[in-house]
Amino acid sequence: MLGSPILDVTIGLILVFLLLSLICSAIREGIAGVTGVRAKMLERGIRELLQHDTELITAFYEHPQIWSLYRGDYQQARVSDFGIPFTKTRVPLRIFKNKLPSYIPSRNFALALLDMAARGRNARSALQSGPEANALTLDAVRRYVGNIGNPFVQRVLLSATDTAGNDLDRARQNIEAWFDSSMDRVSGWYKRRTQVVLFAIGAIVTVLLDVNAVRIANALYRDPALRDAAVAMAANVVREPRDSTAAASAASARQAYARLDSLGLPVPWPVQLAGIFPSAGEWRAILQHAGHSIFGWLLTAFAISFGAPFWFDTLNKIMVIRSTVKPHEKSPEEGSEDRQPKDRRAASKSSASGAPSVTIVTAPPAVPTPARGAGAPAVTVAAVAEPEFVAHEWTSGRPDGGIV
Repeated sequence: MLGSPILDVTIGLILVFLLLSLICSAIREGIAGVTGVRAKMLERGIRELLQHDTELITAFYEHPQIWSLYRGDYQQARVSDFGIPFTKTRVPLRIFKNKLPSYIPSRNFALALLDMAARGRNARSALQSGPEANALTLDAVRRYVGNIGNPFVQRVLLSATDTAGNDLDRARQNIEAWFDSSMDRVSGWYKRRTQVVLFAIGAIVTVLLDVNAVRIANALYRDPALRDAAVAMAANVVREPRDSTAAASAASARQAYARLDSLGLPVPWPVQLAGIFPSAGEWRAILQHAGHSIFGWLLTAFAISFGAPFWFDTLNKIMVIRSTVKPHEKSPEEGSEDRQPKDRRAASKSSASGAPSVTIVTAPPAVPTPARGAGAPAVTVAAVAEPEFVAHEWTSGRPDGGIV
């Protein structure tokens, strides 16, 4: 039943998944900041848009509309200054972040392409950037579209200008729509990559902290005090602003860990090492505990991969259901005064006013039965009064009558 402890156990589990997701999301954001994965994903999307044309991609990133979003030129910004020294040279490590922008406004993208088509790709040319340069008009874009040097991109620009109706702003909006649709696909790449990374981080955190979803659910079911504390904490969490609750930051991760600790989680590993390296007996105990916990660990890691926003929304919905169910469970809902019989309403009013309660039973008139024989006395049979029909709340149109 929804009103049973199972609902509170579910709320407690979702709360644990939310807090662990915040911790793992903060770790993932730290890794993404070091590796520059967003900038790399964006560059990959730009490369596919521009058909992997290296010269066009370099000219695009070094255009003033884009170059102002990062430091250095394109080739230098692709790789960080980190490296491994080998005698006189240093081999760059591409796992570290580059300095390319992690976000490019669609307006900047469209203006950069239109400008390169009308005036040329070399932004450092004094001729192409001087007063004698072509004006940025639709006619100039169409006439000098060959400056792009890529037939695929040129076809996109021609389609955008031909459907603009001699309106440069509309042509720019057409190119922005092309860019935005491609960025939706890049966002899909990033989300899938994030889920994989979150699952890996969640698996590591789950094993290190020994957060077993099955054991936690069992503890919540058997311990009413722990269950009530988890529900009270969940009520406080859903009342907080979403930005502060589902944000992946170091502060939210510390707060999430403090909340887990206040619930008595994570549970310390049952195997305590006597030294730095485990002995043979300790290894057997570790492997035995891991064998019993592997399913719960995988379940927890899989739940973490959904991310904090998903669990925050789920917790909010479950808390709404609980607030609807619990009042009916504590005090059963009675029918309204209009649905009660008249005599019952009169009795309730008299009891409320302090007068003695009087129940009036009105019986229908007696029905005489025919005599069986001559001289036999007449016998009257009193009919039993039937109770007045009371419509059920769920069938009478009451919106708050219950949950079907």
